[in-house]
Amino acid sequence: MPRRKSEQSLYEVVFITRPDVATDRVSSLTERYSKLVTDAKGKVIKTEQWGLRTLAYTMNKHRKGYYTLLGCQMPGSVVTEMERQMKLSDDVIRFMTVKVEEISDKPSPCLLYTSPSPRDGLL
Repeated sequence: MPRRKSEQSLYEVVFITRPDVATDRVSSLTERYSKLVTDAKGKVIKTEQWGLRTLAYTMNKHRKGYYTLLGCQMPGSVVTEMERQMKLSDDVIRFMTVKVEEISDKPSPCLLYTSPSPRDGLL
């Protein structure tokens, strides 16, 4: 059954913060964006902290970044405001918002993946 226009859509938002930002600050950014969703009568379905990871290429002179995923049900106007706030934040170096059909309750593959270590014999 197709959705009505009045219903809110599902989105996954991933944002990367600078590696030198304290974990408390990352948590407060996550709470700020979550509050933005809940204030607009949306809801945060899933929050995952993927931790400090190596970036595929250098971004704003950083080789690592702290990844966070938010799975939300919200109107499109909140997406616009959230992205605007992320652009203005000096702590966020990159973000991506994707509209999805459903948000899984299971941990995402990025959360399950651990980088190979020399003792695994893969490096």
